[in-house]
Amino acid sequence: MSYSSALEVAAQWAAIFTALVVIVAYGGYLLDRDRKRRRLEDYLKAEKQAGRDRGQRTILHLVARLGMTEAQIMDAAFRSRHIRRVVGSDSQGRADILLLEYTNGSN
Repeated sequence: MSYSSALEVAAQWAAIFTALVVIVAYGGYLLDRDRKRRRLEDYLKAEKQAGRDRGQRTILHLVARLGMTEAQIMDAAFRSRHIRRVVGSDSQGRADILLLEYTNGSN
């Protein structure tokens, strides 16, 4: 086997290995996103079932309780069929707060 053919075989194996690493990394990314979405849904569901209020929570509250970034919480909320976004308004009718609330998915 010549040097150039050995190099070609090594390049082919490197390409295969790279593709496998990318597939595994993407799968891990998708699992992590799904885990965060479920964590947000579970937390909001428990808050609603506690019965203290309607279970609506602000993004800042969720950041503190769940240890996720605002972007991660918003991503999870917008991908969820069970989380409803409620916009609160000030005395002049302008939107000033965004609340997230667990629903059964039909709302």
